[in-house]
Amino acid sequence: MKRGTTIWLILAAGTLLLAGCEETAKKEVHVRPPAATPAPAAPEYVRQPLPFPANSKRAASLAFVRRPAIDIVVDAVQASYDAGQAEYKAGNFSKAQADFDHAVNMILASGFPPDSDPRLSKLFEQIGDAAQSDELVAAKSSEEGQEESEAPAQPAPIDEIADLTLPAGDPRLALKAEKEMISVHHDLPLAVNPPVLQYLSFFTTTRGRAIVERGLGRAGRYSDMIRRVLKEEGVPQDLIYLAQAESAFQPEAVSRAGARGIWQFMPYRGEEYDLERTYWVDERSDPEKATRAAARHLRDLYSMFGDWYLVMAAYNSGPLNVARAIQRTGYADFWELQKRKALPKQTQNYVPIILALAFVAKDPGLYGVHVEPEKPAPVETIRLDHPVSLRLVADAAGADVDDLRTLNPELVRNVTPNDQGFQLKLPVGAAKLFEENIQQVPPDKWTSWRLHATAPGETLPAIARQYRVSVPALEAANHFQAHASVPAGFLLNVPTAPPAARLVRYRVQRGDTLAGIAGRFDVTVTDLKRWNHLSGDRAPRGARLRIYAGGETAKNSTVKGKSAKVVSQGQGVENVSTRNSGGTGQALEHRVKPGETLYSIARRYQTTVSSLRQSNPFLSDRLPQAGDVLIVQR
Repeated sequence: MKRGTTIWLILAAGTLLLAGCEETAKKEVHVRPPAATPAPAAPEYVRQPLPFPANSKRAASLAFVRRPAIDIVVDAVQASYDAGQAEYKAGNFSKAQADFDHAVNMILASGFPPDSDPRLSKLFEQIGDAAQSDELVAAKSSEEGQEESEAPAQPAPIDEIADLTLPAGDPRLALKAEKEMISVHHDLPLAVNPPVLQYLSFFTTTRGRAIVERGLGRAGRYSDMIRRVLKEEGVPQDLIYLAQAESAFQPEAVSRAGARGIWQFMPYRGEEYDLERTYWVDERSDPEKATRAAARHLRDLYSMFGDWYLVMAAYNSGPLNVARAIQRTGYADFWELQKRKALPKQTQNYVPIILALAFVAKDPGLYGVHVEPEKPAPVETIRLDHPVSLRLVADAAGADVDDLRTLNPELVRNVTPNDQGFQLKLPVGAAKLFEENIQQVPPDKWTSWRLHATAPGETLPAIARQYRVSVPALEAANHFQAHASVPAGFLLNVPTAPPAARLVRYRVQRGDTLAGIAGRFDVTVTDLKRWNHLSGDRAPRGARLRIYAGGETAKNSTVKGKSAKVVSQGQGVENVSTRNSGGTGQALEHRVKPGETLYSIARRYQTTVSSLRQSNPFLSDRLPQAGDVLIVQR
């Protein structure tokens, strides 16, 4: 569902569902809406179904049918609910969630309160129950690309602090906060009450202060951009503290449920606001694009609820949870809903966390917090017409690959998209050097080759060993004669093999979902299930999962039915590199077992002893030994 459709659906919902909501600048809101009133007057018969824009395909099929308006609403909602159930049964959880959201939005936008018709009330409950399933909460598409990123994503701070059970807050801080509320500018309503005071006190402890200081320090990279975008989209700039609570301004943050980025978008919600997710990129991690999407989503929620506290609660747990809580209790007031435990526990803590963070951020010294804001990294941008490995970019531009990942957090892989015109950010001064050096690498090798600047006294055999390639391969890539010497400072083309994966053993924690775990390590849910022989969508708490992070996809982890892996010593981590050797020119790695010879290995992979020696220069003066790692070219 696209954002434009969503906006059309929810524009009328706020005043109809949440009559009586209002915000105050300095006091908590206690609003009890009036008793349920009949739906707004509507024609008994209509020619156009209310839930659909006039140009929609569904509307076109019903445009000339004269039926009672409530019947049209019920049928449309039922159809969307049934579509969601069909997607759910098919395992398409993101699409199911979108259909359920669409059904709820139609109810809220129709002008008919959910309890105004038994059919509508029943559907509202059914949709609510379906949307709360673990699979939908953890919805994450498993149709991702094959090459995996090497660096696991960072856990989201909200998972750490929102589930805390805290002691009563220090009443002395209440006086400070009340004075601050008068003296500092704020465009969100602030409140000082026991829940806020609990988190305000926590943020003055050693542990809490460290969380705040890290986040506010990192905020310096993005605060100017975030405030500009929030202003452009017409929402309060103090909503920046929502991003502090969600991610501590980490674009790589991934929650246990699979939400990603500074603003912690779930996949289906990101798609609703046009954040692209492909084999190459996940724009939920793009700071500016995600900020604009978040601002629009928050603005849409305000159109629905008319109260910023309820908006923040809906951002955390979804508008359906908040709407049902209001309907169930009769209160359109966050603090009353929290008191009655009508919202999920994390959501009950969510708004107090944001308000407490706002107090601390506006005057850190008042609470003993010391912040050294980081400065935005100066960058320049290059346009690419071919995909290119970030390692090759780093080699050509004289940059650090970790810096490139930091500047381009939306890249899911260590390679840029296969899209003409993709704009890659580089450190200032690196673009010219990149454009000069990349010319010597054939474009079709940009994802697999490296560049290496030779040091004084360095030889081709030494470089070949470093990159685990053969000397003849180096000579061919650089058009050298055999046994050529290379002067210091010469930039060599290096035809490398794909990087090895790391086998990480991860212990499942409370609240973990497979989607969240997969997101942290940039792998797919499908692979997680296959690696660990899981049939469902949850892993038992305490289970130790095998995760192959980085390198080639484990989908290619068998070679004609035989496993090919390389194991190195280390802290319980195996380095595994697997490649499909079904065709000429591809490579795999083989760990030599006791008793194996070059001849037996060559026969196993249908190659020659000479080819094995050529691909593994260290075999030129000795026989293979158990534990050796051989590159096998096919």
